[in-house]
Amino acid sequence: MSTECSDGQLELHGLGRREVVARFDAAPITSDGGGVLLREVDLRVNALGRLAACFVDHRNPELIQHSVAELVSQRVLGLALGYEDLNDHDRLRQDRWLGVLVGREDPERALAGKSTLNRLELTPWNADASARYKKVVARPGAMDSLLVDLFLESHAEPPRRIWLDLDATDDPLHGAQEGRFFHGYYGHYCYLPLYIFAGEHLLCARLRESNLDAAAGAVEELERIVGRIRQAWPEVEVVIRADSGFCREEIMAWCEANRVDYVLGLAKNTRLQRAMGAALARSAARHRESGEAAREYVELRYQTKKSWSRVRRVIGKAEHLDKGANPRFVVTSLSLEEVDAQTLYEELYCARGDMENRIKEQQLMLFADRTSTATLRANQLRLYFSSFAYVLLAALRRLGLAGTELARAQCDTIRLKLLKVGAQLKITVRRIRLSLSASYPHQALFTRVCANLQAFPLRC
Repeated sequence: MSTECSDGQLELHGLGRREVVARFDAAPITSDGGGVLLREVDLRVNALGRLAACFVDHRNPELIQHSVAELVSQRVLGLALGYEDLNDHDRLRQDRWLGVLVGREDPERALAGKSTLNRLELTPWNADASARYKKVVARPGAMDSLLVDLFLESHAEPPRRIWLDLDATDDPLHGAQEGRFFHGYYGHYCYLPLYIFAGEHLLCARLRESNLDAAAGAVEELERIVGRIRQAWPEVEVVIRADSGFCREEIMAWCEANRVDYVLGLAKNTRLQRAMGAALARSAARHRESGEAAREYVELRYQTKKSWSRVRRVIGKAEHLDKGANPRFVVTSLSLEEVDAQTLYEELYCARGDMENRIKEQQLMLFADRTSTATLRANQLRLYFSSFAYVLLAALRRLGLAGTELARAQCDTIRLKLLKVGAQLKITVRRIRLSLSASYPHQALFTRVCANLQAFPLRC
Protein backbone atom coordinates (compact mmCIF):
# COMPACT_ATOMS: atom_id res chain seq x y z
CA MET A 1 0.00 0.00 0.00
CA SER A 2 1.41 3.37 -0.95
CA THR A 3 1.35 6.36 1.35
CA GLU A 4 -1.80 8.45 0.92
CA CYS A 5 -2.82 11.77 2.45
CA SER A 6 -6.38 12.40 3.54
CA ASP A 7 -7.44 15.52 5.37
CA GLY A 8 -3.97 16.04 6.86
CA GLN A 9 -3.62 12.35 7.75
CA LEU A 10 -0.88 10.11 6.32
CA GLU A 11 -2.12 6.59 5.66
CA LEU A 12 0.89 4.30 5.80
CA HIS A 13 1.51 0.60 5.29
CA GLY A 14 -0.30 -1.40 7.98
CA LEU A 15 1.17 -3.65 10.62
CA GLY A 16 -0.63 -6.98 10.66
CA ARG A 17 -4.37 -6.25 11.04
CA ARG A 18 -3.73 -2.73 12.33
CA GLU A 19 -3.77 0.42 10.22
CA VAL A 20 -0.81 2.78 10.57
CA VAL A 21 -1.70 6.47 10.28
CA ALA A 22 0.16 9.67 11.11
CA ARG A 23 -0.82 13.30 11.57
CA PHE A 24 1.05 16.50 12.36
CA ASP A 25 -1.14 17.23 15.36
CA ALA A 26 1.10 16.77 18.43
CA ALA A 27 2.03 19.63 20.72
CA PRO A 28 5.15 21.52 19.52
CA ILE A 29 8.22 19.31 19.92
CA THR A 30 11.82 20.35 19.44
CA SER A 31 14.44 17.92 18.19
CA ASP A 32 17.20 19.99 19.85
CA GLY A 33 16.46 19.45 23.53
CA GLY A 34 20.10 18.61 24.18
CA GLY A 35 21.05 22.12 23.11
CA VAL A 36 20.71 23.00 26.78
CA LEU A 37 24.19 21.50 27.17
CA LEU A 38 25.58 24.10 24.75
CA ARG A 39 23.93 26.80 26.83
CA GLU A 40 25.49 25.39 30.01
CA VAL A 41 28.89 25.25 28.33
CA ASP A 42 28.70 28.83 27.12
CA LEU A 43 27.73 30.03 30.57
CA ARG A 44 31.08 28.61 31.71
CA VAL A 45 33.36 29.77 28.90
CA ASN A 46 31.51 32.93 27.81
CA ALA A 47 32.35 32.47 24.14
CA LEU A 48 29.18 33.80 22.50
CA GLY A 49 28.91 37.00 24.54
CA ARG A 50 32.50 37.92 23.78
CA LEU A 51 32.06 36.95 20.13
CA ALA A 52 29.17 39.44 19.94
CA ALA A 53 31.52 42.09 21.36
CA CYS A 54 33.72 41.55 18.28
CA PHE A 55 31.11 43.43 16.21
CA VAL A 56 30.45 47.16 16.05
CA ASP A 57 26.73 47.89 15.85
CA HIS A 58 25.88 51.17 14.11
CA ARG A 59 22.12 50.59 14.23
CA ASN A 60 19.73 52.78 16.18
CA PRO A 61 19.04 50.70 19.33
CA GLU A 62 15.47 52.04 19.49
CA LEU A 63 14.68 50.61 16.07
CA ILE A 64 16.04 47.09 16.27
CA GLN A 65 14.39 43.80 17.20
CA HIS A 66 17.44 41.54 17.31
CA SER A 67 20.59 42.39 19.27
CA VAL A 68 24.01 41.48 17.94
CA ALA A 69 24.36 38.92 20.74
CA GLU A 70 21.13 37.23 19.61
CA LEU A 71 22.12 37.26 15.94
CA VAL A 72 25.57 35.80 16.60
CA SER A 73 24.28 33.21 19.07
CA GLN A 74 21.51 32.14 16.69
CA ARG A 75 23.98 31.60 13.85
CA VAL A 76 26.62 29.75 15.88
CA LEU A 77 24.16 27.57 17.79
CA GLY A 78 22.37 26.76 14.55
CA LEU A 79 25.62 25.39 13.11
CA ALA A 80 26.39 23.44 16.28
CA LEU A 81 22.92 21.88 16.14
CA GLY A 82 23.33 20.88 12.49
CA TYR A 83 21.57 23.69 10.59
CA GLU A 84 24.07 24.65 7.94
CA ASP A 85 22.09 27.05 5.75
CA LEU A 86 20.72 30.51 6.37
CA ASN A 87 17.49 29.29 4.75
CA ASP A 88 16.96 26.99 7.73
CA HIS A 89 16.42 30.01 9.95
CA ASP A 90 13.20 31.02 8.24
CA ARG A 91 11.65 28.08 10.12
CA LEU A 92 14.00 28.07 13.09
CA ARG A 93 13.12 31.67 13.92
CA GLN A 94 9.77 30.38 15.21
CA ASP A 95 11.44 27.79 17.48
CA ARG A 96 10.85 29.00 21.03
CA TRP A 97 13.48 26.61 22.39
CA LEU A 98 16.17 28.12 20.15
CA GLY A 99 15.02 31.48 21.48
CA VAL A 100 15.74 30.21 25.00
CA LEU A 101 19.19 28.97 23.97
CA VAL A 102 19.97 32.28 22.28
CA GLY A 103 19.04 34.12 25.47
CA ARG A 104 16.05 35.99 24.10
CA GLU A 105 14.24 37.54 27.07
CA ASP A 106 10.88 36.78 25.49
CA PRO A 107 11.29 33.41 23.70
CA GLU A 108 7.77 33.73 22.31
CA ARG A 109 8.99 36.48 19.96
CA ALA A 110 10.43 35.30 16.66
CA LEU A 111 14.17 35.23 16.09
CA ALA A 112 15.92 36.67 13.05
CA GLY A 113 15.16 35.31 9.60
CA LYS A 114 17.60 34.48 6.83
CA SER A 115 17.66 38.00 5.39
CA THR A 116 18.63 39.63 8.68
CA LEU A 117 21.36 37.06 9.27
CA ASN A 118 22.58 37.49 5.70
CA ARG A 119 22.95 41.25 6.19
CA LEU A 120 25.16 40.51 9.19
CA GLU A 121 27.48 38.49 6.97
CA LEU A 122 27.50 40.93 4.05
CA THR A 123 28.27 44.14 5.96
CA PRO A 124 31.44 45.73 4.51
CA TRP A 125 34.32 46.64 6.84
CA ASN A 126 33.81 50.39 6.37
CA ALA A 127 30.04 50.52 7.03
CA ASP A 128 28.76 53.11 9.49
CA ALA A 129 25.50 54.58 10.73
CA SER A 130 24.86 56.18 7.34
CA ALA A 131 24.59 52.78 5.62
CA ARG A 132 21.06 51.90 4.58
CA TYR A 133 20.81 48.25 5.67
CA LYS A 134 24.16 46.70 6.59
CA LYS A 135 25.38 48.37 9.76
CA VAL A 136 26.85 45.62 11.97
CA VAL A 137 30.59 45.47 11.26
CA ALA A 138 32.69 42.44 12.19
CA ARG A 139 36.19 42.97 13.60
CA PRO A 140 38.27 39.97 12.45
CA GLY A 141 41.24 40.89 14.64
CA ALA A 142 39.08 40.76 17.75
CA MET A 143 37.78 37.30 16.80
CA ASP A 144 41.34 36.07 16.19
CA SER A 145 42.33 37.27 19.66
CA LEU A 146 39.28 35.67 21.26
CA LEU A 147 40.20 32.22 19.91
CA VAL A 148 43.62 32.49 21.58
CA ASP A 149 42.16 33.88 24.82
CA LEU A 150 39.72 30.96 25.08
CA PHE A 151 42.66 28.57 24.71
CA LEU A 152 44.61 30.32 27.46
CA GLU A 153 41.61 30.35 29.80
CA SER A 154 41.11 26.61 29.38
CA HIS A 155 44.27 25.93 31.43
CA ALA A 156 44.27 26.24 35.21
CA GLU A 157 48.10 26.24 35.15
CA PRO A 158 50.51 27.13 32.35
CA PRO A 159 51.74 23.99 30.56
CA ARG A 160 55.45 23.33 30.25
CA ARG A 161 55.27 22.88 26.47
CA ILE A 162 52.61 23.39 23.82
CA TRP A 163 52.50 22.06 20.28
CA LEU A 164 51.03 24.23 17.53
CA ASP A 165 49.89 22.20 14.51
CA LEU A 166 49.60 24.01 11.18
CA ASP A 167 47.84 22.70 8.10
CA ALA A 168 46.15 23.92 4.93
CA THR A 169 43.20 22.23 3.25
CA ASP A 170 40.90 22.82 0.31
CA ASP A 171 37.49 24.45 0.52
CA PRO A 172 35.82 23.63 -2.82
CA LEU A 173 33.92 26.43 -4.56
CA HIS A 174 31.10 26.01 -7.05
CA GLY A 175 30.32 29.62 -7.95
CA ALA A 176 32.07 32.85 -8.87
CA GLN A 177 33.14 33.81 -5.34
CA GLU A 178 35.71 36.52 -4.88
CA GLY A 179 39.21 35.06 -4.69
CA ARG A 180 38.44 31.73 -6.34
CA PHE A 181 41.29 30.04 -8.20
CA PHE A 182 41.89 26.62 -9.66
CA HIS A 183 44.25 24.54 -7.54
CA GLY A 184 46.33 22.04 -9.46
CA TYR A 185 46.90 19.64 -6.55
CA TYR A 186 43.25 19.42 -5.51
CA GLY A 187 41.97 19.59 -9.06
CA HIS A 188 39.16 22.13 -8.59
CA TYR A 189 38.37 25.75 -7.76
CA CYS A 190 38.70 26.36 -4.05
CA TYR A 191 39.85 28.48 -1.15
CA LEU A 192 42.93 27.34 0.80
CA PRO A 193 42.20 27.99 4.49
CA LEU A 194 45.01 27.87 7.05
CA TYR A 195 44.28 26.19 10.38
CA ILE A 196 46.35 26.27 13.55
CA PHE A 197 45.44 24.02 16.48
CA ALA A 198 46.94 23.38 19.91
CA GLY A 199 45.67 19.89 20.64
CA GLU A 200 41.89 20.20 20.25
CA HIS A 201 41.95 23.98 20.68
CA LEU A 202 41.43 26.03 17.52
CA LEU A 203 43.71 29.08 17.43
CA CYS A 204 43.42 30.24 13.82
CA ALA A 205 41.07 29.69 10.89
CA ARG A 206 42.19 31.97 8.07
CA LEU A 207 40.43 31.83 4.71
CA ARG A 208 42.87 32.41 1.84
CA GLU A 209 42.87 32.43 -1.92
CA SER A 210 44.20 29.19 -3.38
CA ASN A 211 46.77 30.75 -5.70
CA LEU A 212 49.12 31.00 -2.70
CA ASP A 213 51.76 28.75 -1.21
CA ALA A 214 50.38 26.52 1.56
CA ALA A 215 52.62 28.33 4.07
CA ALA A 216 51.64 31.86 3.00
CA GLY A 217 50.87 34.04 6.00
CA ALA A 218 51.97 31.40 8.52
CA VAL A 219 54.72 33.55 10.04
CA GLU A 220 52.33 36.45 10.62
CA GLU A 221 49.84 34.16 12.32
CA LEU A 222 52.55 32.58 14.45
CA GLU A 223 53.85 35.99 15.50
CA ARG A 224 50.38 36.98 16.66
CA ILE A 225 49.54 33.71 18.42
CA VAL A 226 52.91 33.05 20.06
CA GLY A 227 53.16 36.68 21.14
CA ARG A 228 49.79 36.52 22.89
CA ILE A 229 50.60 33.16 24.51
CA ARG A 230 53.90 34.42 25.85
CA GLN A 231 52.25 37.48 27.32
CA ALA A 232 50.28 35.09 29.53
CA TRP A 233 52.88 32.33 29.86
CA PRO A 234 56.39 33.82 29.48
CA GLU A 235 58.24 30.58 30.18
CA VAL A 236 56.20 28.16 28.08
CA GLU A 237 58.05 26.12 25.44
CA VAL A 238 56.46 26.34 22.00
CA VAL A 239 56.94 23.78 19.22
CA ILE A 240 55.31 24.04 15.80
CA ARG A 241 54.54 20.95 13.76
CA ALA A 242 53.48 20.67 10.13
CA ASP A 243 53.96 18.74 6.91
CA SER A 244 56.45 19.55 4.17
CA GLY A 245 54.21 22.29 2.78
CA PHE A 246 55.39 24.43 5.69
CA CYS A 247 59.08 23.55 5.48
CA ARG A 248 60.13 27.04 4.45
CA GLU A 249 63.24 29.00 5.35
CA GLU A 250 61.12 31.95 6.44
CA ILE A 251 59.26 29.85 9.01
CA MET A 252 62.32 28.01 10.34
CA ALA A 253 64.39 31.19 10.59
CA TRP A 254 61.57 32.94 12.46
CA CYS A 255 61.33 30.03 14.90
CA GLU A 256 65.08 30.03 15.51
CA ALA A 257 65.01 33.77 16.20
CA ASN A 258 62.04 33.58 18.58
CA ARG A 259 62.74 30.59 20.86
CA VAL A 260 60.24 28.40 19.04
CA ASP A 261 61.14 24.83 18.11
CA TYR A 262 59.85 23.07 15.02
CA VAL A 263 59.23 19.57 13.67
CA LEU A 264 58.44 19.81 9.97
CA GLY A 265 58.08 17.32 7.16
CA LEU A 266 60.76 17.64 4.48
CA ALA A 267 60.13 16.68 0.87
CA LYS A 268 62.44 13.96 -0.38
CA ASN A 269 65.05 14.62 -3.05
CA THR A 270 67.93 12.74 -4.64
CA ARG A 271 70.54 14.18 -2.24
CA LEU A 272 68.60 13.07 0.81
CA GLN A 273 67.86 9.62 -0.60
CA ARG A 274 71.49 9.17 -1.58
CA ALA A 275 72.60 10.11 1.97
CA MET A 276 70.27 7.40 3.29
CA GLY A 277 71.13 4.84 0.61
CA ALA A 278 72.79 2.27 2.91
CA ALA A 279 69.87 2.31 5.37
CA LEU A 280 67.37 1.91 2.50
CA ALA A 281 69.34 -1.09 1.22
CA ARG A 282 69.30 -2.73 4.67
CA SER A 283 65.55 -2.17 5.01
CA ALA A 284 64.97 -3.69 1.57
CA ALA A 285 67.02 -6.77 2.53
CA ARG A 286 65.09 -7.28 5.77
CA HIS A 287 61.81 -6.93 3.87
CA ARG A 288 62.87 -9.64 1.40
CA GLU A 289 63.74 -11.97 4.27
CA SER A 290 60.65 -11.41 6.41
CA GLY A 291 58.01 -10.31 3.91
CA GLU A 292 57.02 -7.58 6.38
CA ALA A 293 57.55 -3.83 6.45
CA ALA A 294 61.09 -2.92 7.52
CA ARG A 295 62.40 0.44 8.61
CA GLU A 296 65.20 2.19 10.41
CA TYR A 297 65.95 5.80 11.26
CA VAL A 298 68.98 7.82 10.25
CA GLU A 299 70.44 11.04 11.65
CA LEU A 300 71.54 13.54 9.01
CA ARG A 301 73.03 17.02 8.96
CA TYR A 302 71.65 18.75 5.89
CA GLN A 303 71.47 22.11 4.14
CA THR A 304 69.94 22.89 0.77
CA LYS A 305 72.18 24.40 -1.86
CA LYS A 306 70.34 27.73 -2.03
CA SER A 307 67.22 28.18 0.09
CA TRP A 308 68.38 27.30 3.64
CA SER A 309 70.54 29.67 5.63
CA ARG A 310 72.16 26.99 7.81
CA VAL A 311 72.76 23.29 8.37
CA ARG A 312 69.90 21.63 10.24
CA ARG A 313 69.11 18.30 11.87
CA VAL A 314 67.17 15.97 9.56
CA ILE A 315 65.67 12.60 10.51
CA GLY A 316 65.37 10.08 7.71
CA LYS A 317 63.03 7.10 7.83
CA ALA A 318 64.41 4.35 5.61
CA GLU A 319 61.34 2.20 5.09
CA HIS A 320 60.58 -0.61 2.66
CA LEU A 321 57.01 -1.81 2.08
CA ASP A 322 55.42 -4.33 -0.26
CA LYS A 323 55.07 -1.56 -2.83
CA GLY A 324 58.77 -0.66 -2.58
CA ALA A 325 60.97 1.92 -0.90
CA ASN A 326 59.16 4.59 1.12
CA PRO A 327 61.74 7.13 2.35
CA ARG A 328 60.50 9.99 4.53
CA PHE A 329 62.25 12.98 6.09
CA VAL A 330 61.67 15.43 8.94
CA VAL A 331 63.68 18.54 9.81
CA THR A 332 63.75 19.70 13.42
CA SER A 333 65.35 22.14 15.81
CA LEU A 334 65.07 19.65 18.69
CA SER A 335 68.45 18.17 19.59
CA LEU A 336 69.41 14.52 19.79
CA GLU A 337 69.85 14.96 23.55
CA GLU A 338 66.18 15.96 23.80
CA VAL A 339 64.71 13.19 21.65
CA ASP A 340 66.08 10.33 19.54
CA ALA A 341 65.24 9.91 15.88
CA GLN A 342 62.65 7.12 16.17
CA THR A 343 60.74 8.77 19.02
CA LEU A 344 60.76 12.10 17.24
CA TYR A 345 59.31 10.65 14.06
CA GLU A 346 56.85 8.08 15.41
CA GLU A 347 55.59 9.81 18.55
CA LEU A 348 56.10 13.53 17.95
CA TYR A 349 55.82 14.10 14.20
CA CYS A 350 53.17 11.49 13.41
CA ALA A 351 50.95 12.86 16.18
CA ARG A 352 50.17 15.76 13.86
CA GLY A 353 47.74 13.45 12.07
CA ASP A 354 45.16 14.04 14.79
CA MET A 355 44.86 17.65 13.63
CA GLU A 356 43.34 16.38 10.40
CA ASN A 357 40.47 14.96 12.45
CA ARG A 358 39.88 18.40 13.98
CA ILE A 359 39.79 19.96 10.50
CA LYS A 360 37.31 17.31 9.34
CA GLU A 361 35.12 18.11 12.33
CA GLN A 362 35.00 21.76 11.37
CA GLN A 363 34.80 21.39 7.61
CA LEU A 364 32.43 18.43 7.35
CA MET A 365 30.49 18.41 10.62
CA LEU A 366 30.24 22.14 11.35
CA PHE A 367 29.97 23.32 7.75
CA ALA A 368 33.08 25.49 7.49
CA ASP A 369 33.00 24.70 3.77
CA ARG A 370 29.70 26.56 3.25
CA THR A 371 31.53 29.49 1.69
CA SER A 372 28.98 30.22 -1.01
CA THR A 373 28.47 33.94 -0.49
CA ALA A 374 30.00 36.40 -2.94
CA THR A 375 32.86 38.06 -1.05
CA LEU A 376 35.95 36.70 0.66
CA ARG A 377 35.23 38.79 3.75
CA ALA A 378 31.70 37.37 4.14
CA ASN A 379 32.98 33.83 3.67
CA GLN A 380 35.66 34.47 6.29
CA LEU A 381 32.89 35.48 8.69
CA ARG A 382 31.09 32.22 7.95
CA LEU A 383 34.33 30.43 8.78
CA TYR A 384 34.49 32.31 12.09
CA PHE A 385 30.93 31.25 12.95
CA SER A 386 31.83 27.63 12.23
CA SER A 387 34.99 28.04 14.29
CA PHE A 388 33.08 29.19 17.35
CA ALA A 389 30.56 26.38 16.91
CA TYR A 390 33.57 24.06 17.07
CA VAL A 391 34.85 25.90 20.17
CA LEU A 392 31.55 25.26 21.96
CA LEU A 393 31.46 21.57 21.08
CA ALA A 394 35.15 21.13 21.96
CA ALA A 395 34.47 22.78 25.33
CA LEU A 396 31.52 20.43 25.86
CA ARG A 397 33.81 17.50 25.11
CA ARG A 398 36.53 18.79 27.42
CA LEU A 399 34.38 19.89 30.38
CA GLY A 400 31.28 17.74 30.15
CA LEU A 401 32.37 14.48 28.55
CA ALA A 402 35.60 13.87 30.47
CA GLY A 403 35.52 10.39 31.96
CA THR A 404 32.57 9.25 29.83
CA GLU A 405 32.39 6.94 26.82
CA LEU A 406 32.15 10.04 24.60
CA ALA A 407 35.31 11.68 25.95
CA ARG A 408 36.96 11.44 22.53
CA ALA A 409 33.82 11.52 20.38
CA GLN A 410 33.71 13.70 17.29
CA CYS A 411 31.29 16.56 16.89
CA ASP A 412 28.72 14.68 14.83
CA THR A 413 28.56 11.88 17.39
CA ILE A 414 28.13 14.40 20.21
CA ARG A 415 25.34 16.09 18.25
CA LEU A 416 23.57 12.83 17.46
CA LYS A 417 23.73 11.32 20.95
CA LEU A 418 23.48 14.38 23.19
CA LEU A 419 22.02 17.35 21.31
CA LYS A 420 19.35 15.76 19.12
CA VAL A 421 16.89 14.93 21.87
CA GLY A 422 13.13 15.22 21.41
CA ALA A 423 11.52 17.50 23.99
CA GLN A 424 8.42 19.55 24.72
CA LEU A 425 8.74 23.12 25.96
CA LYS A 426 6.37 24.87 28.34
CA ILE A 427 6.89 28.55 29.12
CA THR A 428 5.09 30.27 31.97
CA VAL A 429 5.63 33.58 33.73
CA ARG A 430 7.88 32.01 36.35
CA ARG A 431 9.38 28.94 34.73
CA ILE A 432 10.68 27.44 31.50
CA ARG A 433 10.18 23.68 31.59
CA LEU A 434 11.77 21.32 29.10
CA SER A 435 10.28 17.81 29.10
CA LEU A 436 12.83 15.52 27.47
CA SER A 437 11.68 12.30 25.81
CA ALA A 438 11.21 9.47 28.29
CA SER A 439 12.46 7.02 25.63
CA TYR A 440 15.78 8.86 25.13
CA PRO A 441 18.39 6.06 25.36
CA HIS A 442 21.25 8.09 26.90
CA GLN A 443 19.55 9.54 29.96
CA ALA A 444 22.25 8.46 32.42
CA LEU A 445 25.00 9.93 30.24
CA PHE A 446 23.07 13.17 29.76
CA THR A 447 22.58 13.51 33.51
CA ARG A 448 26.27 12.90 34.14
CA VAL A 449 27.31 15.50 31.56
CA CYS A 450 25.06 18.08 33.22
CA ALA A 451 26.65 17.30 36.59
CA ASN A 452 30.15 17.57 35.11
CA LEU A 453 29.36 20.99 33.63
CA GLN A 454 27.78 22.31 36.80
CA ALA A 455 31.01 21.55 38.67
CA PHE A 456 32.63 24.46 36.82
CA PRO A 457 31.96 28.08 37.86
CA LEU A 458 29.84 30.44 35.76
CA ARG A 459 31.67 33.05 33.70
CA CYS A 460 28.67 35.03 32.50
